[in-house]
Amino acid sequence: MSTTPAIAAIDWGTTRLRAWLLAGDGKVLAERRGDDGLITARETGFSTVLERHLAAMGAPATLPVVICGMAGSRQGWIEAPYVDVAAPIDAILRGAIRVPDTARDVRIVPGLAQRLADAPDVMRGEETQLAGADLPAEGRHIVCMPGTHSKWVVVEDGAVTGFGTWPTGELFSILATHSILRHSLGEHPAAVAAGNEQFRHWCQQALEDGGDVSSRLFAIRAAGLLQDLKPDNAAARLSGLLIGGEIASAQRRYGTGGESVVLVGSGALGALYAEALELAGLQVRSVDAEAAVRAGLFAAARENGMIAGEKGTT
Repeated sequence: MSTTPAIAAIDWGTTRLRAWLLAGDGKVLAERRGDDGLITARETGFSTVLERHLAAMGAPATLPVVICGMAGSRQGWIEAPYVDVAAPIDAILRGAIRVPDTARDVRIVPGLAQRLADAPDVMRGEETQLAGADLPAEGRHIVCMPGTHSKWVVVEDGAVTGFGTWPTGELFSILATHSILRHSLGEHPAAVAAGNEQFRHWCQQALEDGGDVSSRLFAIRAAGLLQDLKPDNAAARLSGLLIGGEIASAQRRYGTGGESVVLVGSGALGALYAEALELAGLQVRSVDAEAAVRAGLFAAARENGMIAGEKGTT
């Protein structure tokens, strides 16, 4: 395996940054993680933050850089205009824009926009994960991408034809810390395990109710007062209701009955969604989210001629 980096790949989020040096075959040679996402970089300077991470990994001064995520937002380093759906995934990658006035070649992958009057939506970063998710070139595929703002994406014959956002993670945080439920979950809500019976039961209930969970939320508080529901089980119940509600809603919108779902996730959250999707009767193919974004960035570098190799290959 080559030890010479061919590209630096950066996933630049709102609060976090992940950076890798990749060889010409896509193998990881070095990596860095930091809390200097968009919010910090706006104050410190995007170029300063980037060069600090590259120097720490020993990147050559001429090494090209490909970036996805919030660095390309309106509040980021430079805005990478959205590509409207429907759009082929490889064409999205080829829309990466070059950051001006930089000594090295730095390009940012654009996000996606859905401009439907009754369902406007946007994404940044997830489009790159899609590119690295190893989706078959033909057929219709449903992709679930859990997170603070979970994305459900429809890909048909290699093109993104539609998507939707469910702010499930944000809703959990708001309800757990700023609603009456904070008294039930405690100051620091417990992590929820996929095998927790409260999670499984209330996820199943939300699925059976078709995602109508609002009437069941206050019951978490009532169960604490009347049935001695403990904080860790209260957190599991809330998580189950919200994730089950999201999946039921997405099933109605995208008609996932009998289909498999590609789950692009990782860690504990990925495990929760895998459990919930199986409870919904869906076949799941799991893809590690970090590996996907890395592969997508590598593909973007090839599509834009930043590294050697045939376009469209990884």
